[in-house]
Amino acid sequence: MADDYLVRIGKLIRDARQHRGWTQTQLADALGTSQSAVNRIERGNQNISLEMIARIGEALDSEIVSLGYAGPMHLRVVGGRRLSGAIDVKTSKNACVALLCGSLLNKGRTVLRRVARIEEVFRLLEVLNSIGVRTRWINEGLDLEIVPPAQLDMDAIDAEAARRTRSIIMFLGPLLHRMDSFRLPYAGGCDLGTRTIEPHMIALRRFGLDITATEGIYHAKVEPSIAPDRPIVLTERGDTVTENALLAAARHDGVTVIRNASSNYMVQDLCFFLEALGVKVDGVGTTTLTVHGIPTIDVDVDYSPSEDPVEAMSLLAAAVVTESELTIRRVPVEFMEIELAVLEEMGLDHDRSPEYAADNGRTRLVDLTVRPSKLEAPIDKIHPMPFPGLNIDNVPFFAAIAAVAQGKTLIHDWVYDNRAIYLTDLNRLGGRLQLLDPHRVLVEGPTRWRAAEMMCPPALRPAVVVLLAMMAAEGTSVLRNVYVINRGYEELAERLNSVGAQIEIFRDI
Repeated sequence: MADDYLVRIGKLIRDARQHRGWTQTQLADALGTSQSAVNRIERGNQNISLEMIARIGEALDSEIVSLGYAGPMHLRVVGGRRLSGAIDVKTSKNACVALLCGSLLNKGRTVLRRVARIEEVFRLLEVLNSIGVRTRWINEGLDLEIVPPAQLDMDAIDAEAARRTRSIIMFLGPLLHRMDSFRLPYAGGCDLGTRTIEPHMIALRRFGLDITATEGIYHAKVEPSIAPDRPIVLTERGDTVTENALLAAARHDGVTVIRNASSNYMVQDLCFFLEALGVKVDGVGTTTLTVHGIPTIDVDVDYSPSEDPVEAMSLLAAAVVTESELTIRRVPVEFMEIELAVLEEMGLDHDRSPEYAADNGRTRLVDLTVRPSKLEAPIDKIHPMPFPGLNIDNVPFFAAIAAVAQGKTLIHDWVYDNRAIYLTDLNRLGGRLQLLDPHRVLVEGPTRWRAAEMMCPPALRPAVVVLLAMMAAEGTSVLRNVYVINRGYEELAERLNSVGAQIEIFRDI
């Protein structure tokens, strides 16, 4: 029996390594061991401790085992079923993690309403708890209360949790106002290719932050006498870069102008939160933000983040690929207008309700009803642009949608190095996707989906795209090790089941 477990664990490790695109030698280097040892582990011929399994899982950012559970989570999908009824969009994952980082600005009590209960949030809470921040779920687990200590204990930081989320990089902005020096583990998260933090450093150096990186740790030092003396021009219009600059500017005693800023949904939610803290922000929704910072923030604040446009796009795509009539409620339409315009040109049959305000009082929502449609491939390529363009994270869902449309669709994901590659996993399910280069994929439809058993891609949105295709495929499919989906979606399988899907969660170790 023990040998059988070793073989099964070895197979999981091998699959996770291959989906990350690593050789056995690369994994061995990350673990400080030999290629032959990795080979023995993957073949089930090596006794392996829980500590080593945890180290392998950290290196591959894959949940090889879960302490307290029977093993990693998988999904068994009975496809070919039509969805019906209505489903609500949850609050924004990316806004929630930014607001958790933003809570470090406040000496008072912060309450965030309807926080997404997802792995990305759980990892940040583990980090916050480890450095002395008290957090608790209130109101039957719907809302989150955050109370910071007088002094943060950065020496006690949970490095393993920190390395499993890229959001940890947004600690830099608030922390530079709280201490003269500190250390942070390297940021992790999805496997989307090389991601440099240099744009963050260019912005934060203007607030006196200097960082050196050694042995997996960012060593930060702050020179309080340094402050921006002219507008900060971001070298990339990135969401987290803009958020970091906003967080740094919020407690700078003066006016900071940030140019080439992202105006995306999570940035706007962070601006609204800063305003609730007493920080005036001009230009919300534009690429120039003017922040009137205050040196001390000590207020009890109650804030409701808005709904997630990427989850809304996921649910819309689920209806399209399963040829279903489905009502998606609480859709943040201002962050999906380009997507809907493209889909209308492709032939999407849908209705939308009159607009109404989200709980933050600012974001515009609609209820969207999607019906089975005969889609045609778009004339132009599908490609992302900064807001108000087509959302970067919504691009992968067009791969599944294009696969059910008549004709050929070119998808150009110019932002990430690897994500287009993961979309070709749809070929295992009957798709016809041709990878032209690491950024471009040609999708030919319509597709006759077929069931398959496969490993979950290591990137969040492509993983969900594979799940949606499995829902459309006749027969039973298995998607193994879905930790990455749980990073960004709350109870996705259960919620899809509530509108007619048949998805079973199971563990096999």
